[in-house]
Amino acid sequence: MVEFRAATAADLPAIVRLLADDELGAKRERYADPLPREYIDAFAAIERQHGNSVIVATLDGRVVGCLQLTFIPGLARLGMARAQIEGVRIDRSQRGEGLGEAMFRHAIALAKAQGCGLVQLTTDKSRPDAHRFYERLGFVASHAGMKLAL
Repeated sequence: MVEFRAATAADLPAIVRLLADDELGAKRERYADPLPREYIDAFAAIERQHGNSVIVATLDGRVVGCLQLTFIPGLARLGMARAQIEGVRIDRSQRGEGLGEAMFRHAIALAKAQGCGLVQLTTDKSRPDAHRFYERLGFVASHAGMKLAL
């Protein structure tokens, strides 16, 4: 049975493995043993920041999915809080089995419990399968996202 929980530092190698295991991730992530220090420092920063966490999906004790969930207070829309989902990955062996949808339903429930009025995400334009998946979950491509690399 799949379980969802907040990630711990012990999960970090499995999370980075998932992040690196696709076309885009292979170009921008570095899964190695030992892990690059940057991942350890970034995870520690996430843990310190209130309202920011990495959620993992586990199956028989093995990490098979992950996403980062951040709660963002805001002034717009009468002070509405929102949730941001990033870094979504599902292990290749589990794709198409409903795990991604279950993980999103879990994250959405957490956002509702925190009083968020919407959940937002960005997705790379080169991921049409991901776009269809998010649309099937009810997400709408209502805004154009932009990024500035620094």
